[in-house]
Amino acid sequence: MPPKSSSKKNQVTWYHCESCGVHIPSKARENHEGLCSSISQDDVGPDSEAEYVRSGAIYTRSLQQRNFEVESLKDLPAKYANMIVFVSEGAMQLAQLHIGQHVVLEAPSTSEQPLVRIVWPTTEQFLTTVFVSEGDFKLHCTQLRGKLLKISALPPSRLTAAASISMKHINGTETSLKLGQLQDAIALLKRDMVNRVFCKDSLIYMNFFNKSLTFRLERWQSTVEEALAGLSLDSKALQFIQVTNVTKVQLIENANQQQVEQKISHRIIKSQIGGLDRQLQLVEESMEYALGFRALPAGLRVSRGLLLYGATGCGKSMVLEAMCAVAEERSQERVQLIRINSGEVYSKFLGETEQKLSAIFERAYNHYPHPTLLLIEDVHNLCPKQESSDLVKRVSLAFLSLLDQLSSPSQLKGSKTFVLATSSQIDALHPSIRRAGRLDSEVELGAPSSQARLEILKCLIQSVEHQLSDEEVEHVASITHGYVGADLANLVYAAMLQAQPNPLQMLHLQAALTRIKPSAMREVLIECPNVQWSDIGGQSELRLAMQQAIEWPLLHADKFQRLGIKPPRGILMFGPPGNSKTMIAKALATESKLNFLSIKGPELFSMWVGESERAVREVFRKARQVAPAIVFFDEIDAIGGERSEGDGSCSGSSVKERVLTQLLTELDGVEALQNVTIVAATNRPDMIDKALLRPGRIDRILYVGLPQCEARKEILKIKLRAMPISNDVDMEKLVQLTEGYSGAEIQAVCHEAALRALEQSFEAEDVKWTDFEHALKTVPPRTSPELLKLYEDYLKRK
Repeated sequence: MPPKSSSKKNQVTWYHCESCGVHIPSKARENHEGLCSSISQDDVGPDSEAEYVRSGAIYTRSLQQRNFEVESLKDLPAKYANMIVFVSEGAMQLAQLHIGQHVVLEAPSTSEQPLVRIVWPTTEQFLTTVFVSEGDFKLHCTQLRGKLLKISALPPSRLTAAASISMKHINGTETSLKLGQLQDAIALLKRDMVNRVFCKDSLIYMNFFNKSLTFRLERWQSTVEEALAGLSLDSKALQFIQVTNVTKVQLIENANQQQVEQKISHRIIKSQIGGLDRQLQLVEESMEYALGFRALPAGLRVSRGLLLYGATGCGKSMVLEAMCAVAEERSQERVQLIRINSGEVYSKFLGETEQKLSAIFERAYNHYPHPTLLLIEDVHNLCPKQESSDLVKRVSLAFLSLLDQLSSPSQLKGSKTFVLATSSQIDALHPSIRRAGRLDSEVELGAPSSQARLEILKCLIQSVEHQLSDEEVEHVASITHGYVGADLANLVYAAMLQAQPNPLQMLHLQAALTRIKPSAMREVLIECPNVQWSDIGGQSELRLAMQQAIEWPLLHADKFQRLGIKPPRGILMFGPPGNSKTMIAKALATESKLNFLSIKGPELFSMWVGESERAVREVFRKARQVAPAIVFFDEIDAIGGERSEGDGSCSGSSVKERVLTQLLTELDGVEALQNVTIVAATNRPDMIDKALLRPGRIDRILYVGLPQCEARKEILKIKLRAMPISNDVDMEKLVQLTEGYSGAEIQAVCHEAALRALEQSFEAEDVKWTDFEHALKTVPPRTSPELLKLYEDYLKRK
């Protein structure tokens, strides 16, 4: 007889067979007679459709993905939702299972490892159908669908807490991760494994930055010292372990893991490099002709050397690594790769350095007729322009001689050798190495454009988990002016560290942008003060002129091109001291979000001959490199003063004139100044050389005069915004009394009034009118009528 139940519905939905001792759904009673004998003899075939409950175990073929919500579990994290199996209430009662109990799901007719889940009741209408979550079904239960499953309680004697477990990465050929990355994955995986139950050879799946990793549990050690993994495995019944917070999770390294890592380490392919498609194509063509992968027309001489040069971080080393992969892929023969580290070549013993270089080239010749690729990083160390010692001179001559020998028609063994060199200091490289027959092909890797930065960012984030839209990536690419590839990689890395363990989002990149700056700007970078246009009272016309000169050409470049308009090259602000000329430059640096180089005139001068001109060239070189950029010259009259008509016998005057000449050349010389705007400020425009102010150089001249009535009112509102003032303070009267004051003097009046209030009482809660009257007497206007007359005359002459 079936066990008594308080539920009448339970009594009619289940039928107990006296012959075989099983409980089956009432609907299956008609077909049960043919299966009764096989069930009683435990001889149920794999194709049998029988589903029943017997001896505390549920046998079913109906394993499905859960498509209903459970109110009590709706806030359960996905980690724990994947640990639950849903069984009908009646089946749980008949199998004597209770809520939250660990049960074993096993398919006796297959070789699949059993799964351990926590049982949870569902409505009686499902009978022998069991459900698991969507994630659990896709990862672990797809292969069990349609198989006869046995669901039974996990005996406590077969479950133990693990002190340590060892896992092996089994899909390494698909993911190609390094050992360090796998260690990081294991550390993250342990969080999801806590409180879960496994057995030997259980498979654990993980998504690690969009890479699907699969691990297999190889062995474990129990918390009980005597219960070693070997004892557990020798027992007849399969043992299970539970991972706890104190369980150590270890990774078993493959025997050839180190070899795989070495192979992966240089396997940078072209698709992993963004923004350098044209340069990669040029280098690849030169290499293929030199190594014989492509046939040259008869009579043409092949180039045996190529020089990659550019700023640090532009991708020169990555291009070298990619060419190694291309050479190994294209060649049907064994390609020999020889790396020359210039720092390791030098020796303190006489002649040994030259011998090392000769041995390297001889090694390449001995590999003939197979191709050889010679890789030299920082070639300027081997052949510098300034030969500081006899050793450097001898090494340079030996290296140049070897390059000549390589390109010589008589050297047949060098016909399958190609030299690929890099340099980040092209000016420090000896000029003779760049002539024909040596490193005669050159490819420059400059700072990436906006489109190139977009391609680089896409390459960097393709292997990480992120929630960035295409528009957000384009926005980051458009504002990272002057960032080279290494800077962008550093930016993404810093953002990923901040995002862990969540996916990368736009807010993480925005936070990283405040800390990661272009490497080319580190020497001249200033901390842009947080000054907004709203912090400047008045000056609306000046603000509009600044936006027309700097922001409009960038935001509306197509309109400028359609109308044939060239943006102004430079802007000069002049006017009395204290009228926000420098403050406008600060607001410009903040609002424009362009790279901002602030140059103070006197700091360019040096006591050494030629150093002042070099400093000017360096400023504009960096500005071109990080364009679009703004170069702000404060007190430009210090370097742009009018040239004297004398004989130039005064050394100070001659240095100043040479600096001015260099500045004029940089502004409008043979080398174009693209996307670089000059903003200058001065109090004495009459002292500036006229050649500096002609169109094409500093072609917009803006007068920043004393603030008028409305401007003074705006300035006072801004300055008094954070200052509690008494009701007796008449703002209109204060505006009238400050006529002739500059913006800095109005700020000084407010500051002096606040100090006066503190002098009267430290408990003062506001600033009274009498304090402002005292401040107006203390701080008089200091702009002289003669200076204003000078500005008026200059405006008339202009």
